[in-house]
Amino acid sequence: VQVVESGGGSVQAGGSLRLTCTASGSTYTAYCMGWFRQAAGKEREGVARIEADGSAIVEDSVKGRFIVSRDNARNTLTLQMNSLKPEDTAMYLCAYKPCGGTWLSAPNGFWGQGTQVTVSS
Repeated sequence: VQVVESGGGSVQAGGSLRLTCTASGSTYTAYCMGWFRQAAGKEREGVARIEADGSAIVEDSVKGRFIVSRDNARNTLTLQMNSLKPEDTAMYLCAYKPCGGTWLSAPNGFWGQGTQVTVSS
């Protein structure tokens, strides 16, 4: 499985960016797709994901500003980021990994190389 992200860049605070992730190759019915981010000097944290039942989970830190959606036919995940803040600056990584309770903590599954998002004040 190959996971590839695109759409990062630099933007001023209050602006918007859209990230896209595509997983190609084998598909797994019990796998979910989602976004993590890691800022310099900080631990990786979950951002948003699509659960096995199709529901969207958005972490509190970005709730109300970020929207996650998935195109199952294309195995593509999109993250629409609005009202960006400097604290959103990070490397954003897409993951295609087993759904379930260990989603946030287990470093399993397939990961992309990441795309950098930089928000200036």
